[in-house]
Amino acid sequence: MKNLALFVLFPHVFLTLVIQATSNVNNEKEIILLPEIMYDSSGEAKLKDTKGKIIGLYFSASWCSSCRRFNPSLVTFRNQNLEEFEVVLISGDASDIAQENYMKKFKMPWPALGNRSKEAKNLEESVKKIIDIEYISLPTLIILDPTGKVVSTNGKDEILTLGDNALRSWKDANKRK
Repeated sequence: MKNLALFVLFPHVFLTLVIQATSNVNNEKEIILLPEIMYDSSGEAKLKDTKGKIIGLYFSASWCSSCRRFNPSLVTFRNQNLEEFEVVLISGDASDIAQENYMKKFKMPWPALGNRSKEAKNLEESVKKIIDIEYISLPTLIILDPTGKVVSTNGKDEILTLGDNALRSWKDANKRK
């Protein structure tokens, strides 16, 4: 049974490392800047409070079943690593109300960019350019170091496979740069 688990996991881990290595080579000097104002689950504006933290840009939407399945794992991971890690939601929902309801239903304690705002669109375009992709599938968790450099394009799978060690792997990837 252990051999079967390794057989199934090894290609996934290898692919993750290849994707990381590819994205790291292309974005050494490019950074992603977050807007100063973000929003909580009630739609209230909040000043950015991410200084010195690793950031997970979470591309997600209420209508996405894979996103809904991943949310509890992400909430737990974020809450356990709050001192060093923060999530920022970039929603694919159709309205502000849908985004707020989604955040409330899944008890998302992190900030979000304004739904379909100019800032959200600009950030999404910056991410696509830096990691050289045409579109961002849902759910996607892009990991940034505290300066805004991409350290991983596969945060979701790393949380699911590495658990608490995901944060350490992102820190290590950042040290290698």
